[in-house]
Amino acid sequence: MDSEKKHITFIVNPISGTQEKEQIIALINEYLDIDKYTFQIIYTQYAGHAEEIAAQCAEDSHFAVVAVGGDGTVNEVARALTHTHTALGIIPCGSGNGLARHLQISMQPRKAIEAINEGIIERIDYGTINRRKFFCTCGVGFDAFVSLKFAEAGKRGLNTYIEQSLNASLNYKPETYKLTIDGNETEIYQAFLIACGNAAQYGNNAYIAPKATLTDGLLDVTILNPFTPLDVPSLALQLFTKTIDQNSHIKTFRCKTINIRREKPGVVHYDGDPVMMGANLKVKIHHAGLHVIVPTDDNKDLNVLDRAQEVINGIRQMNEQFFEGIRQRNNELLDKGKKQLKKLTKL
Repeated sequence: MDSEKKHITFIVNPISGTQEKEQIIALINEYLDIDKYTFQIIYTQYAGHAEEIAAQCAEDSHFAVVAVGGDGTVNEVARALTHTHTALGIIPCGSGNGLARHLQISMQPRKAIEAINEGIIERIDYGTINRRKFFCTCGVGFDAFVSLKFAEAGKRGLNTYIEQSLNASLNYKPETYKLTIDGNETEIYQAFLIACGNAAQYGNNAYIAPKATLTDGLLDVTILNPFTPLDVPSLALQLFTKTIDQNSHIKTFRCKTINIRREKPGVVHYDGDPVMMGANLKVKIHHAGLHVIVPTDDNKDLNVLDRAQEVINGIRQMNEQFFEGIRQRNNELLDKGKKQLKKLTKL
C-alpha cells in the first residue's frame, strides 16, 4: 500500500436496493481519485458481515469505509465506526436512503463518488435504543409495525412502503406509553407512534422530525396522537412536505434521553429495521460519535423539482390506496349487515 495515499474500503451489499452493483463498481474504478486513494471492494456474504469488515478496517486505521447499499448496510458499517477515526462514506442504492438524503448525498453514484474524492469530514451524532445503534430514527408503534410488514413483504421501494402503511393504518390501534424524559417526571400518552429522530427523515423524503439536525446532541421526538381516517391524507402530505410538526395531532420535543414503557414487549425499529424488544426501552443520543464524508455545497443533492415530483406521486398513490381501502372495508361492513338482516328476518 502506498503510505502517502489514504485507503478506502467499499463494502457492497449485493442484494440491497434496485441498482445494478456492477455498474456502481465500474464507476468507482473510473471516477475515484487514485492519486489520493488506494481502495479495495468487498462484497458482503451474510447479515452482520459489513459490520465485521468495517470493524477490521477501523482497527487497521483506514481513512474511510464506504457503504454501497441501503439503510441496513449503512447502519451495519456505521455502528462499527463509532468512536474511531475511520469515516463513513455512502453510495446510496437502497429503497429509503434516509441518512444519505439527510446529508444531501446524491442518489447518483457518480456524484456520490465525487463527494468521496473531496474527502470533507464532519462529526455527527448517533442514537441507541436499548444499546442498539441508529443514525436516522428509531420508533415504537405504527412505524415499527409497518417496518415489520415492509420487511415481510419481500419487495422494496416507496410503493411497497405506501401500500403496507395504508393497509396497516385502517386497523392499527393506538397504544399507551409511559415516558420519562431526561429523568424528569413520567408522563402517560396514548399514541399512534413515538419516533425518535437523530436525522430528520425515515427515508424517501418522509420527514418525521423535520427540524432534526445531526450535530446538536439532542433527539427530536415526535408523538402522533390518535386521529381519524379523515386525517390521513393531510398527515401524509405534511410528512412529505416537512410540515408534520405543524399538525394538531402531533407533539414534538427535544431531549437527550427518553425512557419508554409500554404494556408488553413488541416490535421496534431502528433505521427501518424491525426487531422485537421488551416493554422497557431506553433511547439515548451520543454526541459527535461518528465521522462522515459529506458533499461540498456544489455537490449536494438539491434537485428540488425531482423531490417535488416524488412528493406529488407519493401523495397521489397514498390517497388512491387509502380511499380504496376505506371503500373495501365499508363494503365488508355492508355485506355483514345484510347477512345479519337476513338472519333477523328469518326469526
